[in-house]
Amino acid sequence: MGNMHEIRDRIKSIQDIMKITNAMYLISSSKLKKARKDLAATQPYFNKLVYAMRSILSRAPEDIDMRYFDQREDIRPEDRKVGYLVITADKGMCGSYNHNIIRLTEEKMAQSNHSSLYVMGHVGRMYFQRKARAGKLDVDPEFVYTPQNPTLFRARNIAEQMLGAFERQEMDDLYLIFTEMTSSIQFEPKVLQLLPLDAEHFVQTEGEIIRHHEAEFFPSPGEVMEHLTPNFMKGLIYGAMVESFCSEQQARMSAMDSATTSAKDMLQALSLQYNRARQAAITQEITEVVSGAGLAE
Repeated sequence: MGNMHEIRDRIKSIQDIMKITNAMYLISSSKLKKARKDLAATQPYFNKLVYAMRSILSRAPEDIDMRYFDQREDIRPEDRKVGYLVITADKGMCGSYNHNIIRLTEEKMAQSNHSSLYVMGHVGRMYFQRKARAGKLDVDPEFVYTPQNPTLFRARNIAEQMLGAFERQEMDDLYLIFTEMTSSIQFEPKVLQLLPLDAEHFVQTEGEIIRHHEAEFFPSPGEVMEHLTPNFMKGLIYGAMVESFCSEQQARMSAMDSATTSAKDMLQALSLQYNRARQAAITQEITEVVSGAGLAE
């Protein structure tokens, strides 16, 4: 009977876990639906912003002073200070989502002699800070942002901080490492260069940039770009935050669905074991009753 009690307790614990995994699946599904709706609502604005940047680049004078486009070609590649803005999750239980981002970040950092990290998400922050305490990495301890429920306000603060670090020459290049949704059910980690800006961010072919010096800008092309560039950076970061958040919820949905399926399989197997143990116990009791009756006669 002790074996039956153990199986019964295990069945109960698996049933409790299955309730949790199913609830997490439903929560992630709800968050994913909202995040996709937010992304679809803001996409037209940023598409229009890219069009405006392209239009200005095609009509601005060639000698326009745009500090965010400064490639700093006088700095040798091995001496360039490279910053990485990394987006991970605040929680685990989402399959290989965090592992893929962390692995890609480490691969990119191995290519640079001077790297600094700005990590969003508790999982990635704790992982890299453990290495930073060992003296292996440079992680900004004051960069504490959550990837949950992305907002334009948070994206603007991050964009201003990154642009400020670039102006102060604390970094010469900035890369954004996030997870891109390639389809409704597939996603993969991606690296995007944020700074310095390049015309490739706005055009597909060189022929799209045609100089039209008759265009007039007020107050000036440089000041117009100074106003639009932070908004463009904010848009890139916000889009990456939303895509990462969507990917995280999709990964957690897949992981929780697999966990629920595995729990059901385990329950089925344990039910068979329990029935066999129960049948064996009943058979043993009948045998003992019959044996006792035979001895009484």
